[in-house]
Amino acid sequence: MQSSSPRFKSLAVTAGISFWFFIILTTLNSLSYEIFLIFVISVLIITQIFAKKISKGLDVFALINTKIFLGIIFIGLISLYGILFRLLKIDLLRLKKQKNSYWLDTEQTKPNRIRKQY
Repeated sequence: MQSSSPRFKSLAVTAGISFWFFIILTTLNSLSYEIFLIFVISVLIITQIFAKKISKGLDVFALINTKIFLGIIFIGLISLYGILFRLLKIDLLRLKKQKNSYWLDTEQTKPNRIRKQY
């Protein structure tokens, strides 16, 4: 973001703030599209007017916003994989044998089924 123009930084920060504003209002069940539109337009106008003066602040906010957003996505994705692997009874580390597991037991594989790959 440091090499981007202040106007682009302003758009990126406006999008980030608007996203969080939307998420917060939606979770509180008080989302009104009129209020949301007014908020987005006002933040966009303010950040565009003061873009050159607050350029370094926009960098900091964009960096923090990106880290928080990617952190939430990462935690959600890992949690989703954990839930799915638990439901499908997949043991990635093969620490214990489970009934109805999708892992192949290599000790019971017949030698004629094992093929070399070149």
